[in-house]
Amino acid sequence: METDFDGFVAARSAALFRGAFVLTGNREAAQDLVQETLERACRRWRTIAAKDAPDAYVRRIMVNLANDRWRRFRRLTTTHHTEGGEAVAPGDEYGQVDSRDQLVRALQQLPMRMRTVVVLRYFDDLSDSEIAADLGITTSTVRSQLARGIEKLRSQFPALSGPPPRRHTEGIR
Repeated sequence: METDFDGFVAARSAALFRGAFVLTGNREAAQDLVQETLERACRRWRTIAAKDAPDAYVRRIMVNLANDRWRRFRRLTTTHHTEGGEAVAPGDEYGQVDSRDQLVRALQQLPMRMRTVVVLRYFDDLSDSEIAADLGITTSTVRSQLARGIEKLRSQFPALSGPPPRRHTEGIR
């Protein structure tokens, strides 16, 4: 079984990190979140590997851990604004740092469930039904959370308020 877990980690850690980074807004916190997620998954790997969708199970672990961290953080502080963009993604040398920092800060302003739905849709490329199954909510809740989240993000980025993003479920009823 360990080889299977090693293969899972090798194949999925980059995607888990991207999702964790968007959920946390911070490289170090994302690394910690992925590490804790994989640690918990490793302890339960036999059970997880027997599931139809180990990816979804591990994503659910990560989302739950992120929710727990968010709740603890909200209890400790009531504001989480970093004016001027400092310290949101330190050490990042990519050319689009400012835009990405703005997006991550905007995502951090969304309620946790709304942010999770947006991240799972646009960063993990999951459908409404996959997100609903991962989070234990209905597909209509996914759609409403997604619509509200995108609207809130658009209000912070007026230049991006063009046509809505393409949906996975177009033409499927």
